[in-house]
Amino acid sequence: MYRPIRVRLIRPFLGALAGAVLLAARVPAAPVRVVSQTVGTDEALLAVAEPDQIAALSPLAHDPEFSAAARESARYPVIRVGGDAESVLRYRPTVVLCADYSRIELVSQLRTAGARVIVFDRYATLEDSYDMLRRIAAELGGGAPARAEAVVAQCRRRVEELRRDLRGVKPVRVLTPSTYGLIPGAGTTFQDLCQHAGADNLAASLGRLRGNAPPPSERLLTWPVDELVLGGSSLPKALAPFRTLPPYAYLPAVREGRAVLLPPWVLGCTSYRRVDGYYLLARALHPGRVP
Repeated sequence: MYRPIRVRLIRPFLGALAGAVLLAARVPAAPVRVVSQTVGTDEALLAVAEPDQIAALSPLAHDPEFSAAARESARYPVIRVGGDAESVLRYRPTVVLCADYSRIELVSQLRTAGARVIVFDRYATLEDSYDMLRRIAAELGGGAPARAEAVVAQCRRRVEELRRDLRGVKPVRVLTPSTYGLIPGAGTTFQDLCQHAGADNLAASLGRLRGNAPPPSERLLTWPVDELVLGGSSLPKALAPFRTLPPYAYLPAVREGRAVLLPPWVLGCTSYRRVDGYYLLARALHPGRVP
């Protein structure tokens, strides 16, 4: 025969359950500890994280030649160049930021060890940089998403101001040569840089190249290059390799030394800090138009 459960038996159970819920609520979530493996994710992480959430940064984080945030990075340790999983795990990360060019075996080992690995595979545009900020901020929680949106809003204001400053300018026809046998065409960070700085990347517009591709040696010599875009701290040193390297050695722009010089990090920037690069290139190509 059915018998109702007595109230005096239910009350102790409900009390124990409520106590367990309250205890769980008082236990703080495990702190987020992030290791960044690339310069781009270093720069984004520094923009949105609390200091105690940053466990370690990439091997190049302290080098101003490669990082736009070298000064801010100086307070944090960096992982070993070419390091294995152990060199990352020694910092006890809960999250590791990697790129699609990170070694596959490293990513696999980190995941096997229990770390959450975020792999970024889009960097060509400023919108990709915003996506990077937001994804990292979502992992961090707390005030990070709000900080990410503040950075995005500031970048958008600066980009719009630069667009107004450059309204009506004639794009300067540019090329960025390389000693590695490849030059950047459409769908690259350099193309994004040019589009925002009043420049025409001839590798994309005339060469029809996409991604980082071998230069068409003979056709390249017909391109009407106004200025080369180089990275470095000394224009003679930056030009020197191309004065004897075919096909660049035969370009009038190389022979005549027509080039603008940028901090090297600008040409490889994948984070939101590329906006600083837009301004640097725009000022170099259109002096007097950009404050």
